Amino acid sequence: MKKNVLIIEDETAAAVNLQAILRKVAPTFNVLTVLESIEESVDFFTDPEQTQPDLVFMDIHLADGESFHIFDKVEITAPIIFTTAYDEYALRAFKVNSIDYILKPIKQEDLIRAIEKLANLSGKERGEYKERVDTMVESSKKESQRVFLVHYKDKIIPLSINDIAFFYTANEKVSAFTFAGEKYQVDRTLEMLQSALPADEFFRANRQYIVARKAVKDIAVWFGSRLALNLTQETPEKIIISKARVPEFKQWLMAIHPAN
Repeated sequence: MKKNVLIIEDETAAAVNLQAILRKVAPTFNVLTVLESIEESVDFFTDPEQTQPDLVFMDIHLADGESFHIFDKVEITAPIIFTTAYDEYALRAFKVNSIDYILKPIKQEDLIRAIEKLANLSGKERGEYKERVDTMVESSKKESQRVFLVHYKDKIIPLSINDIAFFYTANEKVSAFTFAGEKYQVDRTLEMLQSALPADEFFRANRQYIVARKAVKDIAVWFGSRLALNLTQETPEKIIISKARVPEFKQWLMAIHPAN
């Protein structure tokens, strides 16, 4: 019996690999399309002319943020198998809520296991599984991530957000700069980080920077009603907050440092 499958994945190589394995182990599966972002996914599920999937493979980290935000806009009734690179925070959420996931790079045996498990669910169990997914999504949105895995030489190590002064992106690479003056490469976009970090502790200053509250040293008025941030740590280039974002930044700062 043919099953319609939807893939939500922003890494081309990962999407191609998943489709190749599906053709081999589940030839009756028909891949409707591959979506790369939250925006595309919301458009798909709200389009009444789209054929709805029987199964969804969903990557956690998409180009425009965490895929959990898709659930803010639409209700997905099909069973979901989450795919992710090693992420201690995400894996803990999956295990606590008994949600199926596959680690990338996806292996054939892992895919078969996940498909067979969901295929054997009764109607009642499918409903319970959806409830567990909804519960996990809600708790994940309320709980900010406190530790990130970063690259250090030939290793991957945990880095607490308490140690991070700011995140900076250049040449399509994102780095975390610590209060100790260290620099680590992070395998996430600023959009992904923004959705995962606690909003009261970190602010998206512009397209290149996310800054920690503790790192803000002082603020200077800049040309064109903009602001220039000076941090406790040296930055690769000046941090400018646009005129349009100044009110939001002031509100964030006042919420943290209320007037006496």
